[in-house]
Amino acid sequence: MSILGAVAVPHPPIILPEIGRGEEEKISATTTAYLEISRRIVELNPDTIIITSPHSILYADYFHISPGEAATGNMAQFRAPQVKFAINYDTDFVKKLSADAMSAGVPAGVLGERNPNLDHGTMVPLYFLQRAGLDFDRVKFLRIGLSGLSNAIHYKFGQIISRAADELGRRIFFVASGDLSHKLKGSHYGTVPEGAEFDSQVMENLGGANFLQLLTMDNKICSRAAECGLRSFWIMAGALDKKSVRAEKLSYEGTFGVGYG
Repeated sequence: MSILGAVAVPHPPIILPEIGRGEEEKISATTTAYLEISRRIVELNPDTIIITSPHSILYADYFHISPGEAATGNMAQFRAPQVKFAINYDTDFVKKLSADAMSAGVPAGVLGERNPNLDHGTMVPLYFLQRAGLDFDRVKFLRIGLSGLSNAIHYKFGQIISRAADELGRRIFFVASGDLSHKLKGSHYGTVPEGAEFDSQVMENLGGANFLQLLTMDNKICSRAAECGLRSFWIMAGALDKKSVRAEKLSYEGTFGVGYG
């Protein structure tokens, strides 16, 4: 089986001790869950890790797949330049995925890169994979941005990713990076009742592998919740299409007014 597993993860920079400086202790359940899933990924020993991130390059009508052989990044934006990462891209996978997506009528590829540096939606998962002992010299990555296209197209793109992995013989793990609502109680973005409702529905749908319900959530609730991860989860769901999925909820916190699942 090409897909060894998949996980939805948040990406709060404050969870890194070098950035949180003690504040990360307020979301210790999220840290514990992150460490556990990272341990499992290392144990599964994938060939390639797919990371979809809402903070990578985003277009309304195109999925951007990061080009080139490698990329680097650091947390200087969050006053921690010493926290840095370097990853190698699976160039054969990138080439095949780009071609297969376009052939299937899904606009995706390596065009339009504006900034090659890794984004924090990618680097927060990398931080925990690094702590878990992932061999970054051996494991390769795909970094994929989201789009403004429909839920059905995101799902179809996930199916194409899975099929490409099968045809290449890649053992992959899928990391869907994305926070939940940014408008929970105490958020500096403001608070709306749809925030908690959105988070509850997403956690229920992911925890039960109810992907059809995830795809058909009320657009008004999703918009009002000010989320950034739903499209990541749509692609992940597509990658798991027709697979036997055993879903597990590891943690949920909304300590800082943003949902971390």
